[in-house]
Amino acid sequence: MNFLAQHKLFVILGSIALAVGVWYTLAPSSATGPVLSSEGGDGPGRDVVETLRQLDAVKLDAAIFSEPAFTILKDFSTQIIPEPVGRPNPFAPLGQNIPANASSTHAAQIFAPSKKP
Repeated sequence: MNFLAQHKLFVILGSIALAVGVWYTLAPSSATGPVLSSEGGDGPGRDVVETLRQLDAVKLDAAIFSEPAFTILKDFSTQIIPEPVGRPNPFAPLGQNIPANASSTHAAQIFAPSKKP
């Protein structure tokens, strides 16, 4: 019992490693072959391959952009005006945007190197 009390970290890590090893060895493997294959079969990736083939067969015609129905479309977007972001001191209470002056630089003077006479 004294050994367990002195080395409890190693005992815990060892038991976790043992549990992971047992789980890894006894767990059934779900992937027995390639998920995506271009050959026939009933694999889980067959639907994905068929969908990719259908998308490959789609051809886009650029003539739609020159038709009158497309050219009469209007742009109703609104231009975004840039606004100033943030405050000079985000930790100051609201309504107290005080610029830096001599009294607020006192903390910086504390850590300044001392002047030798």
